[in-house]
Amino acid sequence: MSNRNQIWNLSEVYKKAIDFKWVEKGDRGIFAGGTPATNVIDFISISSNGDAVDFGDIGGNTTGVDGVGNRIRGVSGGGYRGGIIDVIEFLTIATTGDVADFGDLTVARFGVGATGNRTRGVWGGGSTPSSSNVLDYITIMSTGDAIDFGDLSLARGSTTATGSTTRGIWLGGNSPSISNVIDFIEIASLGNAVDFGDLTATRGATGGGCSSLTRGLVMGGQAPGESNIIDFIEMSTAGNATDFGDLSAAGGSTAGVSNSIRAVKGGGNQPSVIDVMDQLTIATTGNATDMGNLTVARAYLAGISNGGGGLDDN
Repeated sequence: MSNRNQIWNLSEVYKKAIDFKWVEKGDRGIFAGGTPATNVIDFISISSNGDAVDFGDIGGNTTGVDGVGNRIRGVSGGGYRGGIIDVIEFLTIATTGDVADFGDLTVARFGVGATGNRTRGVWGGGSTPSSSNVLDYITIMSTGDAIDFGDLSLARGSTTATGSTTRGIWLGGNSPSISNVIDFIEIASLGNAVDFGDLTATRGATGGGCSSLTRGLVMGGQAPGESNIIDFIEMSTAGNATDFGDLSAAGGSTAGVSNSIRAVKGGGNQPSVIDVMDQLTIATTGNATDMGNLTVARAYLAGISNGGGGLDDN
């Protein structure tokens, strides 16, 4: 007999909402922080061309931050805010406003790459200022400090990450020289990352990491000059990345957001910072096209969305 008086915690409520389709598929992308150091948070509707709109503020002028999201909550972590920080903050994706405190990373660092699925977020790499191989994780719907997950196969900063419902994948970065390394974890199982393959071109300051349910993207970087390269991988099968096409404007330290169909790249260095947003259809190789502009030109910003590969759209 079922217990009619059963009490669920917030994580359990979220899981039930997904299982019973009470939470709609996500289409909101959020860009937070960046260089020149800013506290700006922008948002877009991923499926609709147009300029970004003000969402609120993060906790201070922060660069080198990255974040994860599920249908309900976006979480940013790490960065540089007058010094290297371990701060984790969160927001409710559907409701504009400022962030609130979530907890702390296990190690203060900036230039991290973050990915996750609907329950767990994982931050990898970064600079302390030395290149770091640290992986740490949170449960997105439960505030508190991050917990050690394992290590990347190669310590590096200025990296980007993407993922599926089961895998987290880090692509390129600076170690301190630029790298073509791709490595991955199984998000549900603590442990060290293992080799996945190589990017089509060695580059650091990678960015624009995002995905559909099956395909992961990395957009831009520095090789060492600014790159317009877009690579893709099929996330379920380890192997080298394949050329996808080109960004409309070369740039490093970009950010990416996605739903299950469309990816959007925001900002970057050219070498001066830009406000350009590009869009593409993830299933169809080809060049990205203009979508609109951020509210503020910047690089080294976080990209967070409530759709995309880590969130089960089935």
